[in-house]
Amino acid sequence: MPIAFRYAARSDVGRARSKNDDSAYAGRYLAVVADGMGGHVGGDVASASAVIDLTHLDHAGYDGDAETVLADEIQNANQNLAKLVQSNPRLGGMGTTVTSLLIDGDVICVAHIGDSRAYRLSEAEGFEQVTTDHTFVQRLIDEGRLQPEEAETHPHKNVLMRVLGDVDASPELEVRTVRPAVGERWLLCSDGLNAVVNAQTIENVMRSTGDLNQIVNSLVELTLDRGAPDNVTVVVVQVDEIPQGSEAHPMTGESQGAVPDQSRTSDEQLMSESEVEHWDGPMDSPVAGGGTDYREPGYPHTTSQPTQSSASVLRRDLAERPHLLVGAAANATQTGRIPTVSDSAIQRRATMLATSTLDVTTDPAEVRSLLRRKGDDPARGTKRRRAAWIVGVVVLALALLLGGWGARAWTSSQYYVGEDRGHVAVFQGVSQSLGPISLSELSATTEIPVDSLSQYAQDRVRATIPAGSREEAEQIVADLESSRGPEPRPTGRVTVTTPTPNPSASASPSGSATPRTSPGASGTPGGENR
Repeated sequence: MPIAFRYAARSDVGRARSKNDDSAYAGRYLAVVADGMGGHVGGDVASASAVIDLTHLDHAGYDGDAETVLADEIQNANQNLAKLVQSNPRLGGMGTTVTSLLIDGDVICVAHIGDSRAYRLSEAEGFEQVTTDHTFVQRLIDEGRLQPEEAETHPHKNVLMRVLGDVDASPELEVRTVRPAVGERWLLCSDGLNAVVNAQTIENVMRSTGDLNQIVNSLVELTLDRGAPDNVTVVVVQVDEIPQGSEAHPMTGESQGAVPDQSRTSDEQLMSESEVEHWDGPMDSPVAGGGTDYREPGYPHTTSQPTQSSASVLRRDLAERPHLLVGAAANATQTGRIPTVSDSAIQRRATMLATSTLDVTTDPAEVRSLLRRKGDDPARGTKRRRAAWIVGVVVLALALLLGGWGARAWTSSQYYVGEDRGHVAVFQGVSQSLGPISLSELSATTEIPVDSLSQYAQDRVRATIPAGSREEAEQIVADLESSRGPEPRPTGRVTVTTPTPNPSASASPSGSATPRTSPGASGTPGGENR
């Protein structure tokens, strides 16, 4: 039987922070908590942007695809954060955790990155932490290098290994699907809660009452009573079943009107004037599709005005369904300072809704006409794709050509001393090959038999001795010659025999030696945050 959430949520700035970098959303089918980071400038921007970009998922009907959809949308939110940083470098380094639940029929999809947490309280499983903290200390614990009780006092306990932001184009998400029992409860929270309230106390509060509002208020108040050194955000949901034939979901137990901390002044709730530039600029940005306004999937709505601000579109979208939005995301929607990229995300979704009419259009002429009105004529699209393919092939060929030329230029400046038919010889290039292609050629052969050298010198020559220039290679040969000992030699100097002439071998040697790594040399070492 299909399920849905009853929910409650609350966010508080805490006792020590000057602004709230947390954001959260709770609805009938979706719950999200995000904990932003990046200091004074970008933490609230990151969490608000990520949460706002996910709110449109709060609907039913995923038909088994919720896990893929949720993961893809979180990756899109990550790309939006990167674009925000590109447009405003002052936001560089900002990021956010995301922990989310999305209902798909009778199962719950969990997607997570960072150190916010999801807990589950069920009759069968008891109270358990469902997500894993993506932190440095958790990695040490997983590897057996740190005991769990030592984690809270570790100097790097807040260092994140995975996070959304501008540091990773495709961050690794933790995604799983759980089949819940009706009546079980889930808790999503930022680390401001579990930093000062232990798991046993959290479980006791979760079991204490059927009033979800009382649960979230108790958890936040416990955090505040214990100092609340960080922002604290809590979302509690309870799984309810939806009776067959009923599209509505009971409102009982849903918190109404949970908003950012009202104890602070309005000036404190809003960002400073210096931060306004990080948010939505012109408030008359057009909605894609000539006035088509995004609402719940399957219910496109055409507005009477051709343009709307991203904030008003978002508020209208959220007004279509019961929900709670708290923290920085709530401030953003109330003040109209929506992250710029979220505006483009709303436009993208509006376009998707507008083009969804193609699913019920069977006449090919109508399809072509509709696409042409939207500026996407199939014939022109095919030509554009063919042109793009040709350009791509040309660019790839040029890249390979330039890469080959650069590699050839570099290898021709390298030398090493090795063995040629039992004698010490000088080679130009590096002692490697790419399949059948050798990356070196014989430059000169000496009259020094390799067997006449000490065992140590023989081993060095046969392993090849790298040189930064022709002069350096000849000096290595001279050193090998002098190390042979007092036995008679044909001459008092090194005799070099030049092989059969070829243009590349007779080229003048390069100038100064340059540091590099040669296959014959000893190895050199190779080359997430709050």
